[in-house]
Amino acid sequence: MTRRRARILALALALPLALPVAAARAQGEVRIRDLTSPEGTLPVRLVGYGLAVGLDGTGDRAIGGQSAGQTVQSVVNLLRRFNVEVPADLLRMRNVAAVLVTAEVSPFLRPGGRFEVHVSSMGDARSLRGGVLYMTPLVADPTGAPFASAQGSLLVSDGGAATRFTPTHETTARIPAGGVLEVDLPRPTLAANSRLLLREPDLGTATRIAAAIAARFGAASAEVEDEGSVRLTLPDSLPRATALARIRELSITPEARPRLVIDGRDGTIVAGGDMVVGAATVSHGAITLAIGANADADLSAIPGSVRLPAGIPVQRVAAALHAVRTPPNEIAAIFAALREVGAVTAEIVIR
Repeated sequence: MTRRRARILALALALPLALPVAAARAQGEVRIRDLTSPEGTLPVRLVGYGLAVGLDGTGDRAIGGQSAGQTVQSVVNLLRRFNVEVPADLLRMRNVAAVLVTAEVSPFLRPGGRFEVHVSSMGDARSLRGGVLYMTPLVADPTGAPFASAQGSLLVSDGGAATRFTPTHETTARIPAGGVLEVDLPRPTLAANSRLLLREPDLGTATRIAAAIAARFGAASAEVEDEGSVRLTLPDSLPRATALARIRELSITPEARPRLVIDGRDGTIVAGGDMVVGAATVSHGAITLAIGANADADLSAIPGSVRLPAGIPVQRVAAALHAVRTPPNEIAAIFAALREVGAVTAEIVIR
């Protein structure tokens, strides 16, 4: 057999194996682990109060204990730990900002594990760019003992070019891998009879999850309790962790839920699926949007008018509004109005 014929034969044998994978991807199959969470595995939320130092004159406007007094007092307390006494009325805090530190941690994270933390200004600091977070204890309960600590250089997102419509926000930042878990967290246990909780409750998706599990482990292995819960009865022949891992690796095609996500700050619009807009007219501020039969009216003399045919995709409506420089908050309001009059049937999420 020649080398060329051997390659053709190998390709012919591999093609039937590749087709199911390609078909599964085309149908939008998703693993159960991406749609659900085992019962009791809620993430642990941590919070702390700290100081961002090293700012270039953009910190809290605190001079001699005036204005941002919490920042001055925090610095005084910090220096006392190093046996340094400085009167509060002599401190100038333009390079320091009081911040709130937040994080979400998996309940299965072990001591020494790292996680991302988010930092937000609590005072009147203008920017956290270039700052460093001083070591900050993180607690799950304000009255409880610290579980973790955070520190590191602050990373401020540019968020694209700043304009009068999309200003850049520099009073929030993040520190990738800036948190370190220091003690054990309360961990959930894997029970023989447990539940899978849907991250987005839907009866159709829950039914498909139960059917996929029943087809793999038997009819009594899964039962739909409600739109957000599927009860599991794990087989005794397998370790609990192994059975749960195999269940979560199963794939289903979830119910398609049309959804429109709008960012009210920068105007970003994400449309899931093929969504169209029906006939409607919306007048908001200086913008007049006419879709469908109403678009035939003579709106050419109206500044900022947009005329579009009915049944147009959501993406083209968004592009038209961006073309006439519609502010992001007005774009969100216009789509919300279209949803109220029934021109858009998808769920609208405004962030």
